[in-house]
Amino acid sequence: MKFVAFERKLQGTGASRRLRIAGKVPGIVYGAGEPANIELDHNALFHAMKKEAFHSTILEMELNGAVSQVLLRDYQMHPYKPQVLHVDFQRVDATTKITKKVPLHFINEEQSPAVKTDHGTVNHVVTELAITCLAQQLPEFIEVDLSGLTMGHSVHVNDLKLADHIKVVTHGKPNPVLATPVPPVAEEIVVAAAPAAEAPKGKGKGKK
Repeated sequence: MKFVAFERKLQGTGASRRLRIAGKVPGIVYGAGEPANIELDHNALFHAMKKEAFHSTILEMELNGAVSQVLLRDYQMHPYKPQVLHVDFQRVDATTKITKKVPLHFINEEQSPAVKTDHGTVNHVVTELAITCLAQQLPEFIEVDLSGLTMGHSVHVNDLKLADHIKVVTHGKPNPVLATPVPPVAEEIVVAAAPAAEAPKGKGKGKK
């Protein structure tokens, strides 16, 4: 994906506020050279950020007529408005080694015995993984094949078929669970109790 950035000369809180009012987003690009302050069109950036690839693949950034490869590293959103307040990008090249979170795409869930035969559902325990690799080898996503998932078993990180150059960062956990089947919930039929028969009213005492 390609986007256009512009050099940002004015800095500070006041300048950033004026940029946002004008429909721009302040940002910074660092790595592989001097950091550069940039600004981007908010609407173009906002729509680009709705695409998964913008967060997990190498992007082409045009700045002052030159194109460089970058990764989206961080961004700040307004607490309640659909507004991007700030973005950070990192320049990368063929030798840049990175650690980045990549989305998981779960496939063949409906064909798994846990779902097709046992009529269960699958709980996606995690939806993204942090991996380490060269920037040029960064996958857009990682597929998790659930076709062999059976009730009582789970899919773990070690079950993934990854290229040799990709290493999963597990943060101390040896083999985290990615997905696990959940048995179907039995429907409980509640039968309303019949109303108790009304006791016959006692006869009143006769007059003496």
